[in-house]
Amino acid sequence: MLIGELAERAGTSTRALRYYETHGLLRAGRSANGYRVYDDAELRVVREIRTLLAVGFGLDDIKPFVACLRAGHPSGDVCPDSVAVLRRKIAEVDAGIDRMREVRDRLRAQLTIAIESRETTCSSRTC
Repeated sequence: MLIGELAERAGTSTRALRYYETHGLLRAGRSANGYRVYDDAELRVVREIRTLLAVGFGLDDIKPFVACLRAGHPSGDVCPDSVAVLRRKIAEVDAGIDRMREVRDRLRAQLTIAIESRETTCSSRTC
């Protein structure tokens, strides 16, 4: 299929497909007139790329998933390298959640102090 058809079927742009190709994620052949021609299997690859991008993966993180699909697996997340990336990303998310909890706790403490200060200050005058 041509790049326009792949883009339409995958719900993305031709520009994005070219970008994925330059990063080694997509494989395109060339027709006699030089047009990019994609195998039907590339649609599954593009869908995998878009799914992983949507949850915050970078293109380098996506490469093992694509390699897993190309190795003939029905899913890109069953190979050891993909599992390693998933574990690392979960650890990153957990660390981010921990940081956000710390920020929330500091903000709550600051709010409590502000409310108590306001109540003390406002009890002696109109606020």
